[in-house]
Amino acid sequence: MNVIGVRFKRAGKIYYFDPGDLEIEEGSHVIVETARGVEYGTVVIANRDVPEEQLVHPLKRVIRIATPEDDETEFENKRKEKEALEICKQKIKEHNLEMKLIDVEFTFDNNKIMFYFTAEGRIDFRELVKDLAAIFRTRIELRQIGVRDETKMMGSIGICGKSLCCASFLSEFQPVSIKMAKEQNLSLNPTKISGVCGRLMCCLKYEEETYKEINAKLPDVGQEVMTPDGKGTVLSVNVLRQLVRVAVVKKEGDTEAGVYSVDVLQFTPSPKKKDEQEIEEIYDEFTE
Repeated sequence: MNVIGVRFKRAGKIYYFDPGDLEIEEGSHVIVETARGVEYGTVVIANRDVPEEQLVHPLKRVIRIATPEDDETEFENKRKEKEALEICKQKIKEHNLEMKLIDVEFTFDNNKIMFYFTAEGRIDFRELVKDLAAIFRTRIELRQIGVRDETKMMGSIGICGKSLCCASFLSEFQPVSIKMAKEQNLSLNPTKISGVCGRLMCCLKYEEETYKEINAKLPDVGQEVMTPDGKGTVLSVNVLRQLVRVAVVKKEGDTEAGVYSVDVLQFTPSPKKKDEQEIEEIYDEFTE
């Protein structure tokens, strides 16, 4: 089926729509109907054929390509969002609510205003909603989000010196575990492997499969191996270079450390000694 891909937020999820007879170029703006109402989006995937099984039906059609008047309406909505943000912050203060307002979104047709916030627990914001509805005279929705979503919306710079992945190109969060850091031989110190949001860095996922594959070819530290110079014990491994440092036992009874390519070693691959639960406990020791 011929579709286009539309995104409503920077680095947001891509949604498919039926363009009908329209040929729409990448980078164009379109007006579409969504579950939230009529929205203004940016085309990030031009017309292309996609297998039916990859689509979520019913697929909604594009209402129209955005006109200059639509662009002006969207610009005005962005201006009103800034005003609504300040008004809501003032109301939160008046009601003495323990919540942090993060962002405000107007639907294109102004049929609904969404306020995104973070909080430690559940918040009774019924009186706040009444006040906001009286001011804006439209439907009000308050949505509590997590710290990862907050960081994605706010944006920042990561420890690598570049814009955060989640705020620049990651459309969806991928599950990240402490086992991925262990697999890549990284320090389990939270200050080293945690992102701005305080959770494990998304980039731990990027090279996990590669490390898993090459780690399977390496012996464990402390494991006995046979080298061209005799039997020895593994002292350390260089995962990327596939090199192993081994303490080899000489005939005189002394040991001598040497570095060998994994290809010249003989050993029996052993199952990993630490499962994910054990690794989590090590990580928790640092965070306490």
